[in-house]
Amino acid sequence: MNHPSYRDRRRATAPPRLPGRARNTRRLSAAAAVAAMLLVGCDTGTPKASPHSSGSGVSLAPSATPSHSRSTFAPALTTAATACTNSSKLAGWSNRRLAMLTIAVPVSETSVSDATSEVSAGAGGVLLFGSKAPSDLGSRLTTLKSHVPGHLGLLVMTDEEGGGIQRMANLVGSLPWPAYMGAHWTPAQIQQNVTKVAKKMAAAQVNMDLAPVVDVDGRNVAPSHTNPDGWRSFSGNTSVVSKAGVAYMNGLRAGGVIPVVKHFPGLGGSTYNSDFGPARTLPWSTLQKVGIPPFTAAIKAGAPAIMVSNNIVPGLGTNPASLSPTAISSELRGKMGFKGLVVTDSLSAKAISAAGFSVPAAAVQALRSGADMVLFDLGSNVSSQTSSIATAITNAVTGGHLSRSRLIDAAGHVLAVRHVNLCS
Repeated sequence: MNHPSYRDRRRATAPPRLPGRARNTRRLSAAAAVAAMLLVGCDTGTPKASPHSSGSGVSLAPSATPSHSRSTFAPALTTAATACTNSSKLAGWSNRRLAMLTIAVPVSETSVSDATSEVSAGAGGVLLFGSKAPSDLGSRLTTLKSHVPGHLGLLVMTDEEGGGIQRMANLVGSLPWPAYMGAHWTPAQIQQNVTKVAKKMAAAQVNMDLAPVVDVDGRNVAPSHTNPDGWRSFSGNTSVVSKAGVAYMNGLRAGGVIPVVKHFPGLGGSTYNSDFGPARTLPWSTLQKVGIPPFTAAIKAGAPAIMVSNNIVPGLGTNPASLSPTAISSELRGKMGFKGLVVTDSLSAKAISAAGFSVPAAAVQALRSGADMVLFDLGSNVSSQTSSIATAITNAVTGGHLSRSRLIDAAGHVLAVRHVNLCS
């Protein structure tokens, strides 16, 4: 803070040196002035010396004292101004609590209270299974969400794709198979119809849809053990899928539901359905031309979340894509620049066990590879499975097989997709 005219005028007109109480008063006033200048903080730089001097040859440039005072105050001000972030807050969480945040617990939509203990323990989400939702699903989910530690919100997800893949059409309305949408509806019509469904999903407290499917597959058949797509795909034409996928995604967002674009890097032309056994996608060199563009379009349009498939991708390694750092960290995160939430397909798939992984071991490998949230199927042992996954993740961090920073990063993505700010 520099006010040379003020200083020069004050000093040039100063009376002779006064004795006693008057001189002390002058000193106190000067000290107060210096303190005031420091507090207003108009300039954090070092004051420049005045080019003027008094007739007695004594320099009128500011003394070293104010400059030193500023240096003394600077570190304290810098420390106080350190920004709070979700990551800095999460760094204070236990490994177990961080691990729980990366797990989506499967539960029947007719009995969501079954997941109360897992939600109370900090599970990041629940995955609804079923084909007909109860009329009071919204109030049941509201009660479930009340058990979230710190009331930080909960990802409530389901598969509402259209056609034969709909969990709650009785509550939110029905959509046709994506293949029908791609062939008969314009992108604007897709977005408009999806928005209507999404608004009703949000009203029922379901805030995430594991859709749209942006796999490029033109086979005119129902999905099966040997073909994971068929009518689940909008088209066999890459351009049509890209436009329809973005329209579907935007329709969900407009209705207040978080879309999860799937199944990276594309299941079109796969050798088998990974739910039932080992499966391979088309070669990576082919997928880059045919299967990747719809994901690129979705990312450019602001996709908040992407699901990674359990298929092996020839050319990207021997592990399923959901367990592959090459597929997730190098390609999706690195080269494609995706910054949002990465979700695995169900780790209960036969393709995962065929690759030599139990569900807990697969969860650790998925997080190591760059995934943020792990999914598994509904069964009779959900509670013990959830605990086993959380324990495996915690032990991996303790044993040095999974970095704590990676776990914090994953937990941060889970919070970010729900716009949770731990610092507010």
